[in-house]
Amino acid sequence: MADYSRPQTTASPKSIPLSEIAYVFLRLGTIAFGGPAAHIAMMEDEIVRKRAWITQAEFLDRLAAASLIPGPSSTELGIFIGQSKRGWKGLIVAGGCFIVPAAFVVTLLAAVYVRYGSLPQVAGVLYGIKPAVIAIILQALWNLSRTAIKTGPLAAIAIVSIVLNALGVSPLVVLAFAGISSGVRRWFNREVAAAFFPGSPVRLFGWLIATGAGAAAVPVGLLRLFLSFLKIGAVVFGSGYVLLAFLRAEFIAHLHWLTEQQLIDAVAVGQFTPGPVFTTATFIGYLVAGIPGAFLATVAIFLPGFLLVAASGSLVSKIRRSATAAAILDGVVAGSLALMAVVAWQLARAAIVDWRTLLILCLGTVLVLRLRVNSVWVIAGAALAGWLLH
Repeated sequence: MADYSRPQTTASPKSIPLSEIAYVFLRLGTIAFGGPAAHIAMMEDEIVRKRAWITQAEFLDRLAAASLIPGPSSTELGIFIGQSKRGWKGLIVAGGCFIVPAAFVVTLLAAVYVRYGSLPQVAGVLYGIKPAVIAIILQALWNLSRTAIKTGPLAAIAIVSIVLNALGVSPLVVLAFAGISSGVRRWFNREVAAAFFPGSPVRLFGWLIATGAGAAAVPVGLLRLFLSFLKIGAVVFGSGYVLLAFLRAEFIAHLHWLTEQQLIDAVAVGQFTPGPVFTTATFIGYLVAGIPGAFLATVAIFLPGFLLVAASGSLVSKIRRSATAAAILDGVVAGSLALMAVVAWQLARAAIVDWRTLLILCLGTVLVLRLRVNSVWVIAGAALAGWLLH
């Protein structure tokens, strides 16, 4: 019978200074273009390969955990990493520093948008950055899959997960399938139930939803804005497109605070700026209530992620102690990588539009995968090349 547990050794036992955690995540938040899959790839490159703060196995476990709770998975992965190195202080510093650069840039763009009624033209820069992002994602998939896809059954689960997601099955359903499939050879027992359904995270999650739902009874204003985004942050799984559906239902259909065009522009800003896509909330908050609205909307949509990571951070090590739970977690890891692969394919179809973008992809892949060039320089070079070529 296969051994589903992975040895958990800490890559760097020394305490990481909070200043170093802040520097790393500020830098990642400034250059992490391309959405969650690209963010995860850059974190793996910086934190596992370059700095060896945690092992690849630990990174994959935290990626799986982040995929199973609501909110922006890449941001929550960073929060998990900060927590693993410096507890609650590292949790706040890592998550906050990853969010702040994007929130600042989005606030500036929102101010320009309000003043001039349109967004700056960034087509040339995006033309070059998009294929470079695909190269960075491919590097992460290659590195992580060598650790995660270690048996034939896990490879089969990953392949089936890719097919299911490509056919339109919800990412959460795909992850559930992957985890259950991996753990089905082990008998479900009370130990697993205790690991996956502890009292405090469930109570916390229920409190978040109940608090956010209370927004319906609050008059229009900053508090209503805060509670609306708190509710969304507590229940949204999946990509920025899933977020779009929640935003439309709340701010167009229900509150009538935005127009369709304003919502489309808000989502576009979240897509082409670095850092978390959830900073779309920052843009909407500014449109509704200026700088106070931008601040409150940003805090509200990310707060559930911080709280849920804080409540569930200790579960990963507990899950690994159970052979069955470890098997389920291995399956979720394989499913998470499958979802990354599908995202990479979807992004590539949109990014590779001619021979120039194909050339940028090929050069970027060689630079990051073979020559081990820092992804920061690859992104910067691709942005310059895109601006010149376009």
